[in-house]
Amino acid sequence: MNTAESPELVKMDGFDDCIIGKARRYGMPDVLAYDKQKVIDKLMSRDGMTEDEADEFFEYNQIGAWVGETTPVFIEKS
Repeated sequence: MNTAESPELVKMDGFDDCIIGKARRYGMPDVLAYDKQKVIDKLMSRDGMTEDEADEFFEYNQIGAWVGETTPVFIEKS
């Protein structure tokens, strides 16, 4: 996905390869959608975290990082 076409989309630095698309919501701005497992895997491989550490970091620093209506969403594939 080319985020240069939509510069208003909020991105997480260093996680472009975890973007799986754009989420659309009625009456709200579009937001980027990230693959949660790819984010966790990246935290483990890039930052040397264990899976538990990556989960904790993700929950606190990424899911917990509200930056307004354009805060990205995280998709958990079934």
